[in-house]
Amino acid sequence: MNPFSSGTRLRDMIRAIRACKTAAEERAVVRKECAAIRASISENDQDYRHRNLAKLMFIHMLGYPTHFGQMECLKLIASAGFPEKRIGYLGLMLLLDERQEVLMLVTNSLKQDLNHSNQYIVGLALCALGNICSAEMARDLAPEVERLLQTRDPNIKKKAALCSIRIIRKVPDLAENFMGPASSLLKEKHHGVLIAGVQLCTDLCKASTIALEYLRKNCTEGLVRILRDVSNSPYAPEYDIAGITDPFLHIRVLRLMRMLGQGDADSSEYMNDILAQVATKTESNKNAGNAILYECVETLMGIEATSGLRVLAINILGRFLSNRDNNIRYVALNMLMKAVTVDSQAVQRHRTTILECVKDSDASIRKRALELVFVLVNDTNVKSLTKELIDYLEVSDQEFKGDLTAKICSIVEKFSQEKLWYIDQMFKVLSLAGNYVKDDEWHALIVMISNAPDLQGYSVRSLYKAFQTSNEQESLVRVTVWCIGEYGEMLVNNVGVLEMEEPLTVTESDAVDVVEVALKHSSDIATQAMSLVALLKLSSRFPPTSERIREIVMQHKGNVELELQQRSLEFNSIIQRHQNIKSSLVERMPVLDESAYIGKRAGSSQATLSADKSSQPTSSGPTSLKLPNGVTKPPAAPLMDLLDLSSDDAPVSAPSTTDFLHDLLGGDLISPAPSGGAGTDILMDLLSIGSPSAPTDVRVPNAISSKQGNAPEPKTAPAPVMDLLDGLPSREENPVYPSITAFESSTLKITFSFTKQPGNPQVTVIQATFTNLSSSACTDFIFQAAVPKFIQLQLDPASSSTLPASGSGMITQMLTVTNSQQGQKALAMRIRIAYKVNNQDKLEQGQITNFPRGL
Repeated sequence: MNPFSSGTRLRDMIRAIRACKTAAEERAVVRKECAAIRASISENDQDYRHRNLAKLMFIHMLGYPTHFGQMECLKLIASAGFPEKRIGYLGLMLLLDERQEVLMLVTNSLKQDLNHSNQYIVGLALCALGNICSAEMARDLAPEVERLLQTRDPNIKKKAALCSIRIIRKVPDLAENFMGPASSLLKEKHHGVLIAGVQLCTDLCKASTIALEYLRKNCTEGLVRILRDVSNSPYAPEYDIAGITDPFLHIRVLRLMRMLGQGDADSSEYMNDILAQVATKTESNKNAGNAILYECVETLMGIEATSGLRVLAINILGRFLSNRDNNIRYVALNMLMKAVTVDSQAVQRHRTTILECVKDSDASIRKRALELVFVLVNDTNVKSLTKELIDYLEVSDQEFKGDLTAKICSIVEKFSQEKLWYIDQMFKVLSLAGNYVKDDEWHALIVMISNAPDLQGYSVRSLYKAFQTSNEQESLVRVTVWCIGEYGEMLVNNVGVLEMEEPLTVTESDAVDVVEVALKHSSDIATQAMSLVALLKLSSRFPPTSERIREIVMQHKGNVELELQQRSLEFNSIIQRHQNIKSSLVERMPVLDESAYIGKRAGSSQATLSADKSSQPTSSGPTSLKLPNGVTKPPAAPLMDLLDLSSDDAPVSAPSTTDFLHDLLGGDLISPAPSGGAGTDILMDLLSIGSPSAPTDVRVPNAISSKQGNAPEPKTAPAPVMDLLDGLPSREENPVYPSITAFESSTLKITFSFTKQPGNPQVTVIQATFTNLSSSACTDFIFQAAVPKFIQLQLDPASSSTLPASGSGMITQMLTVTNSQQGQKALAMRIRIAYKVNNQDKLEQGQITNFPRGL
């Protein structure tokens, strides 16, 4: 016989394919076999049709195209015999899916087979329908399936229930038709029918709230009975798994109970007794028992259970944490994360076990346990938990140090009540894992130290000692260098020694040694730059070391990094030639505003655009922040936060200097202050370090001219330097404000025009006009804006979402702004424009600070 004729047996073809040694040989065998099958199909060979389809199914499983045999499936399904139908339905499920148009032709055959007198043919039709049913087929055949749910044969009932699940998922509107038959399935004794019936009820609850209420009313009692019977049933070998009767039915029933009891006190109360029985009697030494216990815990936490049952559930999870199986411990940690929101106190009892999981060898368990510990921290246990985590930080794996360090820093910052404790814990973290500490964390530590004058001496001495043993930790080196540069004289003179401190003797040369080591051994440019600044400051604090410091600084005059080279040359010039201004230039930094810094960090970690204000604030939001020292600070000026400027308005006390500094910084930028103004104030203003409070005469351009002939404003106005940002109050009842170009790029131009409401000077109506400067139209145009906290912003819908190309059209949008500090603080706004050009997403952002004064 020809090995590739239609009469070839399936096993012979499989043997021929498996004998191939290369992929090319296999493709050749399959190609010849497919050619023979095509020839047989074209000849309408009925004798070998079922054999050909069996071969096609094997070829399909190998990944070769078999679409030419789809019609053969339909012909076999239409046959009268069971063997042909079986191969036909199997081919239908393998070779076709619900998206094939050919499937529409089989609906009539399915309907006939669902009404067939042979139960096995009915079972074939139900299996096929349950696997490839489309929405149209579901609507056509749902009555037949619903009828089959009420037959006597348990196998037909089971298959009809599974087919009903598919129909409900495809057409949820049909769910109400299956409510009655589904509830009647729960009265069956056959476990296969029960599992299928419970799953059908579960899908009904998901698909329809009406079905949920119906099943809650009619099925709760039946579910409790099923669970009680299964739990108390004697040994049954056909359902027994590891000594437990049918754990699969246990789990399905518990899941359905959770859905019915959620948010319903009456149903939950009816379930409490049986759930307590399952939780206490189920053995936990086998995996099947643990699966039932876990599902029981989820049900207890999901329904309106009593507090005693919830404590019982959490205790079961605590036992899971002691299990040697990593999978069981992981799911227990996941469940405890959800349980914390329900009963935090009960979870706290297992804190010790959870801490042990943080030290587990499995990375996923460590990470999940660390997240759970972070949630468990509160004001009463923060010190003990932090100590445990820091102790483990010393011996933890390198790949875990980053996550652990971030969590410890967050805990210390969020829950610290004492500045000293906060500083001590951060120093420990910097010493053990300084390379993993993020910039925001050590910046916050510096802000804290600058706000704690009584702890500055202690801080610089502690950092000096830590540097001797941990100078490879980059963040520790930076904080140490900064503190020695600022408070070096406190280190040498032992200023502010605390009772618990051990005596420490440090000379001026020792302090310089630390900075020199940091400069030479660090490869980080930022650390080297900070070290050079610290050396410049020490040259003023320790005059005897000035020449040595100059030599160290000059070693970098030929550095390949331009930043370091420039600093080296400039600092050398200051040390060598400008002794008269050096002390003013390098005097101690003003106290950094702690609340302003925290507010800025919070603002950078969450969306500030008005379109995102409806989202829930995160834990890092300003409302949930806790100052590290536990002291309430006045709120930061929002304008300063928005413009990234310092809001420290305290006057900077500095000795007067010669006119050299004035000439160095740019001549007649600002006229001399009438009383006590110092050149240092100019430098600090340029560097955004602080703003002087002493008034100066500032030249103000006549930017607001009246079109009605009103008198122009004077050319000079006595005002603080910050009035350059804050603007001048309007003296007109209904002033006219000029339009401004708020934003312009290569693609967009935005123009703002302003009008005031009479009698309400705080409210400004802004008309934003958008013009497209590019040659392509912008679609899906969205404009968003954010303002400081003292301003309220209302955005009206834009006139269109499409912006024509080349300025041929424009979009307008109205903005209503209410400035609660009108006349004192100026408007400022950040904007974001999102649009599409040729179906590609574009995003532009900008900041508007050129609003007319007086808005």
